[in-house]
Amino acid sequence: MVLPQSHNLAVACKCLLFLPASRFDHYRPHHRRRLPQPLNLQSGVGKSVMASYGSDDSVGSYTCSSNRSLTTSHHLRHVDSLATLPSGAGRISHLNAVILGEALASEENDLVFPSDEFCKQALVPSPQKYLEMYKRSIEDPAGFWSDIASEFFWKKKWGEQVYYENLDVRKGEVKIEWFKGGITNICYNCLDRNMEAGLGDKIAIYWEGNEPGYDGTLTYSELLKKVCQLANYLKDIGVKKGDAVVIYLPMLMELPIAMLACARIGAVHSVVFAGFSAESLSQRIVDCKPKVVLTCNAVKRGSKVINLKEIVDAALVESSGNGVSVGVCLTYENESAMKRESTKWKEGRDIWWQDVVPKYPPTCEVEWVDAEDPLFLLYTSGSTGKPKGVLHTTGGYMLYTATTFKYAFDYKPTDIYWCTADCGWITGHSYVTYGPLLNGASVVVFEGAPSYPDSGRCWDIVDKFKVTIFYTAPTLVRSLMRDGDEYVTKYSRKSLRVLGSVGEPINPSAWRWFFNVVGDSRCPISDTWWQTETGGFMITPLPGAWPQKPGSATFPFFGVQPVIVDEKGVEIEGECSGYLCIKSSWPGAFRTLYGDHERYETTYFKPFPGYYFTGDGCSRDNDGYHWLTGRVDDVINVSGHRIGTAEVESALVSHPKCAEAAVVGFEHEVKGQGIYAFVTLVEGEPYSEELRKSLILIVRKQIGAFAAPDKVHWAPSLPKTRSGKIMRRILRKIASRQLDELGDTSTLADPSVVDQLISLADA
Repeated sequence: MVLPQSHNLAVACKCLLFLPASRFDHYRPHHRRRLPQPLNLQSGVGKSVMASYGSDDSVGSYTCSSNRSLTTSHHLRHVDSLATLPSGAGRISHLNAVILGEALASEENDLVFPSDEFCKQALVPSPQKYLEMYKRSIEDPAGFWSDIASEFFWKKKWGEQVYYENLDVRKGEVKIEWFKGGITNICYNCLDRNMEAGLGDKIAIYWEGNEPGYDGTLTYSELLKKVCQLANYLKDIGVKKGDAVVIYLPMLMELPIAMLACARIGAVHSVVFAGFSAESLSQRIVDCKPKVVLTCNAVKRGSKVINLKEIVDAALVESSGNGVSVGVCLTYENESAMKRESTKWKEGRDIWWQDVVPKYPPTCEVEWVDAEDPLFLLYTSGSTGKPKGVLHTTGGYMLYTATTFKYAFDYKPTDIYWCTADCGWITGHSYVTYGPLLNGASVVVFEGAPSYPDSGRCWDIVDKFKVTIFYTAPTLVRSLMRDGDEYVTKYSRKSLRVLGSVGEPINPSAWRWFFNVVGDSRCPISDTWWQTETGGFMITPLPGAWPQKPGSATFPFFGVQPVIVDEKGVEIEGECSGYLCIKSSWPGAFRTLYGDHERYETTYFKPFPGYYFTGDGCSRDNDGYHWLTGRVDDVINVSGHRIGTAEVESALVSHPKCAEAAVVGFEHEVKGQGIYAFVTLVEGEPYSEELRKSLILIVRKQIGAFAAPDKVHWAPSLPKTRSGKIMRRILRKIASRQLDELGDTSTLADPSVVDQLISLADA
């Protein structure tokens, strides 16, 4: 066999093969060891491998021996050369970097080691095990993923060709297929398969309402019955395989129930975050033309009541005006937020969920589907243009979400898992519903706001349900960090063993607070990088497998080959910054943009033919760790210097009095573009000219004078969606004083934040 010349595997080997086992034994809470220089390497084919590293006063060694050597001179050609030559492209100049990432990676040698106890019980307990699995996943993807696929139920096995891919637009239509011809059903694998394994009485969902003490549970047996009842109702009103169903629900148990019911009968669900405006909802309805819309009358977020049914009503009127009429609006009465008598109603179209669904049989035949049949549509929206309908299919997505969940969180059957994301986003699809349930996990679903009634709510829920795996966004971490340690430390949190981060790069100071305060310096953090389009984790730590660097997503998941390219699409080796692309496909990849395959190719595959272009910038340090530097369109060109906004933000939040920062560009008469920083201070810190100067100085010190913010805008809080995503479009409009062009702010968790920022614009 000719081994692929994978630079990605090489840099992974460069770091992972040579981390001394003795360092794992010496781990202590709050204790970090530095690697003051790149790892030194001596290797040989068919031998045990020795590596040395260290400083003037310490040298460690690690011996890797096995019956089948993990190394060959051909496969590790990059490692062999990097041992004696300057590391790849060398240190990146601030003036020439495509995306500047050094600030995010400024503490690249600061290693945090998992405890020896954690490593011993981990699914991937060592660098060698990871490398063995990763190497096979790259060299033999068909065999690697087929073995995993065989763990699930297939009505009919796939054919000889496990996968087909063409990612090069120069060679024809971009196309990805995995397990085509294989017949299965993801709902069956989430529920029936677990029932057959004896998990019927295990809790599938712990539900926590907005108000403390308002909760519920569903066992796998109970969940299956409710899914079947809704599936039977949908079939009865004419929903069949391939039909679209729009789901506009908050985080009630009925949301994952609705997703699974659609999957059971082969319908294509499109979950729309219950916070999008009527106009946004209407756009999605018009695009996918659903047979039915599922919603509820209202939801409480903290002390605020949101009338969802009125939003749906307005969307359906607008959709009808655009030629798409929906015959049925199935509405769940969320009585804790609004009684049915207070709900506006349209006879003949609107149906109360509780009046019809419970009357249907609790068993429902499965609609068996091809692995490449559509599973769901999830629309992603930018600041302009038509939302993109990301289409995921069944078989590959099923395997990928299940496998990434299992390994990235080191899942054990005794775990209680909580992801704070909403199912209106991809995280809620892959890591609230499908990934966990495919593993037979117990999942916490939370309806409310994480700071209601106070900032200790998350840890109250953790203690209540004995949560062991907690997965959330850096935005929430920074927000809770700002509110003070006392809201965390008054709760036990002893059940926690793995933490997770999702949505954006987590800055090192927030990472450390999350690790030290929330996790008591004992819980590894799975800092995951992935996208709606990828379906699941792409670059992520595996708890127990290797040490972490605060702020780094570390190494690729099995089967993923990330590469960093320059502006001409040439792969850069070694230590570098550039555009992050993926070569070769993976099972969880999206297959197209619904109804617009040309846009799919143009957006993701034409920028760098032969690769999937992620749209993100990335730095790779001299140990092979990956540091995501934000979207490449989040780049400010200041006097010819291309500056990544994530880098400036990371420098700002490293200031002890800065809780959070968001940076945008604005028109500057001298520089072309200037840097405009919105800064949220630590609770209780007053605004002052001295502090403003101090913030600018820290950016000058960490990055350079050219990156110093031209304006610092005090921000009591930032405009965020309820998922925690900062809405930078609004910040750009405020920075440029285009206040009459702010656009739709209905998806913000707190729209009043915009008025606050405007009032402080000239302060």
